Amino acid sequence: MYNRNFKIVALAVVSVFFLQTFAQNNWNVPADKKAKNSYIKFDAASAGQGEAIYNKNCASCHGNPGKGNVQKTLNPIPPDLSSIGTQSLTDGELFYILSSGRGLMPNFKSMLSDEERWKVISYIRSFNKGYVQTLSKFDPNKAKLIKVSTNYDRKTAQVKVDVKVNEKSGIVALKNAEIGLFVTRYFGKLQIQKNQLTNADGQTVFDFPKDIPGDKTGTVELVVKLNDENYGEIESSTKLQLGVPTDKPALTDKRAIWGTLAKAPFWIILLYLAGVFAFGAVLLYLIFALNKIRKSGSNKPQ
Repeated sequence: MYNRNFKIVALAVVSVFFLQTFAQNNWNVPADKKAKNSYIKFDAASAGQGEAIYNKNCASCHGNPGKGNVQKTLNPIPPDLSSIGTQSLTDGELFYILSSGRGLMPNFKSMLSDEERWKVISYIRSFNKGYVQTLSKFDPNKAKLIKVSTNYDRKTAQVKVDVKVNEKSGIVALKNAEIGLFVTRYFGKLQIQKNQLTNADGQTVFDFPKDIPGDKTGTVELVVKLNDENYGEIESSTKLQLGVPTDKPALTDKRAIWGTLAKAPFWIILLYLAGVFAFGAVLLYLIFALNKIRKSGSNKPQ
């Protein structure tokens, strides 16, 4: 009786583990996303650029394709991207997975541009000798038709983003475009709320925090990142007085490690010069010693 119960419990635990692993690895990619193709030609150049991006962002978990050195301590274990399972996915599925992320896998949509993500896929496809690419008819130049306007409503403390398209038929609102709002900081961009979609009028609003520091006049740089299936990825920036006035010198105005040479800390400059002089002294000593050895050898009786 005990053995029977033990087997039932063990079977249940194993079943839950496999079901969980299957659920984590099974991506329900929408049909329209599956059919998406790259507008970038997959060749040796794009694969080479994709490899550099892959090594920086993906290799720590997925390892080197075909080498079997994936990070096996993770659950679920990341697949080897040269495997049949990965290569059987459509380009659209790979792009969706790379863009969306899930669980331990980051959302690379906010980290990598469309072009960078397609180049990563180009690198992944380079391990599939039977792969034949279907290029998208998407025209990246259509992004030039987009106009993004950003305004701040002080009464509601909201940032309003308005997106219009200058089509042949006239200026129309761009609806259902994904918008991300960011504030430029010293070491990157701070995202304000989550990404939102534009409404039928091509507009969306973000609640702006009241404690974001600006410069002396409260001016901050806002960056709008737009992503649309038909017009691609667009980034627009503008400066508005909606931050907290902060009368502090910029980090690059002070003597700091990340400053310019003129603003570098004195101790770093002295340490650097000391190192240069020490290296030069050692080099001169070695040259003198070698010359002395050469002379002593030439003075020996033959």
